[in-house]
Amino acid sequence: MTSEENFDELDGPIAAPHHHTVVFENEHVRVVETVIRVGDTAPLHAHQRKHLLIASSGSHFIRRDINGIVLMDTRSEDLSFVLPQLQWSNGTPAHTLENTGDDDIRVTAIEMKE
Repeated sequence: MTSEENFDELDGPIAAPHHHTVVFENEHVRVVETVIRVGDTAPLHAHQRKHLLIASSGSHFIRRDINGIVLMDTRSEDLSFVLPQLQWSNGTPAHTLENTGDDDIRVTAIEMKE
C-alpha cells in the first residue's frame, strides 16, 4: 500500500464520515468539521496533515491507538479538563476518540496542504 493510499484509507472524512465533514477545500487548505456526540466513539482514523484545531465545545475523551491502547484519558489527568480553544498539531497518527464528557465534541480543523 502506498503512503497516498494509506492516507486516503485513514483520512477522517473517509474512515469516519459520520464524524468528519469537509466544509471547504482549495489548493492551500482543507477545512474539516468534527462532531462526536456524548457517548459516541469515532472509529479508527488519522489526521496526517498539519492543522490548526478550533474547538467550540467538548470536554473529556479517551484517545486509543490502532491497537486499542489508551493514549490519553482526560478524566485521569484533570477533572476540570476542557478542550483547548485553539491548538496546533503536526498531525495525529491513527486513533479512535471516545467522547466521555457531558457535551458534544465539536472541532474545526484547518489543514495545511503542502
